[in-house]
Amino acid sequence: MVESMAITSEATVPSIELPAWFPAWANELAQKYFSGTACFFIVHGNVHDLIPVPVDGGTEFLNLSDFLGRHLFAKWDLVLEHNLSQGLQALAGGDANRHHRMMQELTDLFGPYRNWSRDTDDILLTLDQMIERTLVEDDPKKRRRMAVVFDFGQYLVPPGDPAQIAGRVASRVVRFLDWARNPWIRRINMAFCLISESISEINERLSSSPFVATVEIPMPDEAARQSFISERFRRNPPRGTASDETMNAAQLTASSNGLSLLSLDHLIAMAFRSGGVTVRQFQELKKNAIERQCGGYLEFVAPKHKLDLVVGQQAAVKRLRDDANLITNGHQDAAPMGYLICGPVGTGKSFLAECYAGSIGIPCVKLRNFRSKFVGETEGNLQRVLTVLRSLGPVVVMIDEADASLGDRNQEGDSGTSGRVFSMIAQQMGDTRYRGRIIWMLLTCRPDLLPIDLKRQGRAEVHIPLFYPHSEEEIREMFGVMGRKNGIRLEPGALTLSERHKTLSGADIESIVLTARRFALVADRSDVTQDDISSALADFIPSAQGVEKEMQEAAAVLECTQLDFLTPEWRERLEAVNGRATLQQRFTQMRSLVERM
Repeated sequence: MVESMAITSEATVPSIELPAWFPAWANELAQKYFSGTACFFIVHGNVHDLIPVPVDGGTEFLNLSDFLGRHLFAKWDLVLEHNLSQGLQALAGGDANRHHRMMQELTDLFGPYRNWSRDTDDILLTLDQMIERTLVEDDPKKRRRMAVVFDFGQYLVPPGDPAQIAGRVASRVVRFLDWARNPWIRRINMAFCLISESISEINERLSSSPFVATVEIPMPDEAARQSFISERFRRNPPRGTASDETMNAAQLTASSNGLSLLSLDHLIAMAFRSGGVTVRQFQELKKNAIERQCGGYLEFVAPKHKLDLVVGQQAAVKRLRDDANLITNGHQDAAPMGYLICGPVGTGKSFLAECYAGSIGIPCVKLRNFRSKFVGETEGNLQRVLTVLRSLGPVVVMIDEADASLGDRNQEGDSGTSGRVFSMIAQQMGDTRYRGRIIWMLLTCRPDLLPIDLKRQGRAEVHIPLFYPHSEEEIREMFGVMGRKNGIRLEPGALTLSERHKTLSGADIESIVLTARRFALVADRSDVTQDDISSALADFIPSAQGVEKEMQEAAAVLECTQLDFLTPEWRERLEAVNGRATLQQRFTQMRSLVERM
């Protein structure tokens, strides 16, 4: 590494001084190596990004391979890189003389370069022989200091059950484990780095071994982004004349959280060609860049409304507004880790979550289907998303149909994938370091199906039940809100509501408003009249209030964590003698009936 030393059984743990600019993950790897903890490392996370390195008069940005060759293993005799495409290569970090010396030594071992085998198992066998030759060398001065970097390690040792993985893969896993646990290798200058974007894509026998150290490369922090942006502005200032709305370097730094340096480089290049970028333009570019980084498994939602637009649910709105103010004023430690928003279909669960994000003024994202049929890929997709979320905060994460999306630790039939996914999400939801930075919104009409592990305090802490409008006044107010939401002017007081309209849901009311707009467009009019609204209302037939909707409402009431979230009628029922027990019994009966339907 930057300073090379051999560790012997008699020697004490060496004290090393690494450059102050070294990234934290590189310090961690070096300390684990020099302390004798490990010689085999799995480097995962943001492995395809750029790494800032100070040079005279500025900063240069290297990819991971160059950083390892030039700096982490700068003084080692042999630094080799392997991937399935190119086979084995010397990794000299741009030093031509050093590269020549390495290639000369490799030529002595392998023969002429054109004759080198690219078969992975042939290469591993030769490396094994090189290791054995080094171990039996009596003269410490003749021992070659050697590091091997295995790029795209997920293709060398993919995950799989020991009884099912192919013999060649199993052989590689065993060989790597032999190197990792060999005490003699750990006492000489020899190290191995297996690089993969997601640790879940590496065979679990290797990644979970106590002899293998894992090191995660995080997304760039503010200091790294600031250094990168300043260097780009210094080397290639924007063309043209910047306007008052154009973002400067400080604004770009503050707004670029969640982006890799490669994505940020692309955004800056686009901005410089046009003379600069406005806040609105940058937000759109950032949204697209982060969605690409996450492989399309994360979808940005642009909140257009605030909590002022929510009808009824006043206690819930007050709680959400108070929590939003806490986060806005910097008191994230007092905000809940997450919310469970439940209630019958059509009660506006997604709308409430978006209004909450709009009131704070922070990004709102939806977790899309990240599951894959390939072993290990589902966990890898989720890990990519979680890595970005950690650096993106504060952010609201909406998970619709949470009971179906998040799975259960006890699910079977998919080789344990659902259990591992559940464990990853539960662990992230309970990580208090991200309180007020990642706000989880679990939306479901069946909270009873959601595992209790996710509903407990410390994860989805606040359970908010939503109900249909329960009075004529609320229904009229809802018509006004839906009109404003969809840009339609109407007078709710002029509407005639019959008995069949008293069970309208928020979704029903929005459907009526949009039907009125359809009537106007069909009549070749741009303005929606009161007659259009009245006609749409008169024609609309609400869906039947069956036992399933009654069961969903009862489930929401039983999950409620704050009494004043409930309507007066439900509060009275719960506070009656044996009220909760009676409702629980009724819910069990309805659930049994629905499951038999």
